[in-house]
Amino acid sequence: MVATSYGLNNVTSEDEIIVSELEHHSQVLPWQNVANITKAKLVYVPLDKEGRITIENFKSVLSEKTKVVAINYVSNVMGYVTPLKEIIELAHQQGAVVSVDAAQAAPHMAIDVKDLDADFLAFSGHKMLGPTGIGVLYGKFDLLQKMPPIEFGGDMNDNVNKFDASWKDAPYKFETGTPPIAEAIGLGEAIKYLQNVGLENIKQHERDLKKYTVAKLKEMDDIIIYNEANDSGIISFNIEGVHPHDAITYFDGDNICMRAGHHCAQLIIKWLNVVATLRVSFYLYNTYEECDAFVESCRQARDFFKGVGF
Repeated sequence: MVATSYGLNNVTSEDEIIVSELEHHSQVLPWQNVANITKAKLVYVPLDKEGRITIENFKSVLSEKTKVVAINYVSNVMGYVTPLKEIIELAHQQGAVVSVDAAQAAPHMAIDVKDLDADFLAFSGHKMLGPTGIGVLYGKFDLLQKMPPIEFGGDMNDNVNKFDASWKDAPYKFETGTPPIAEAIGLGEAIKYLQNVGLENIKQHERDLKKYTVAKLKEMDDIIIYNEANDSGIISFNIEGVHPHDAITYFDGDNICMRAGHHCAQLIIKWLNVVATLRVSFYLYNTYEECDAFVESCRQARDFFKGVGF
């Protein structure tokens, strides 16, 4: 919605859009489309040797031509937390608008959009223990008011004539038709649940499990970890010489729920110079016993594919 409504109506061929190789496809592809249509320049923040976005590297691409900064709060592959507040402040100094992908941040850490001063910030419901098919978009009211709707129909209009119409104020002009009522109620309850547990408690629990598991993985040979120093509960790794899609079948047999592939983020996979990765992600419901089960499954998978003992 932000790329289509704000982007296509404000970005020109004289402008630049800053993104990064850490972005999920749902963030980079809409702005890639805006750049293709408007002929604006798509500019990538150089990543440091660990694959992080740093303030210095961001400054190296920020200019008076920057119109939009489209950036993640937490990478879904590497688990790094972007220094977002400083980046937003720098972008605003150049008059740029910042659109934040917080899908991997909102379930794991408390977010204050006013403190961040984000112009737009979006996240999905199903990653927060809520229903599928619903998400949240925060936007500054003055920006939303200036943006045209991208869907038209019932309940978003104010006055309809034969050849023209006017729209309700934001957010209602963006919410045409029957809303996902059940999903919205479910997401609201899921958010309350997470707040009652405490997002800081969840964040610390995930970090503790990740640190515990990484230490055990490092005791094994042939395990390549790509993001040991990350700030969240994500471990991206591979078993040396074993295709992730082969390895994941072994984990599946042990009832270890993981992900193998590009993780809808091919740019960072290409940056890592691998065909794909395995990814294990911890959340509030995981236990140390499950970490041990995962590590043991990893050991057995390595031995199986390496032919140890066969």
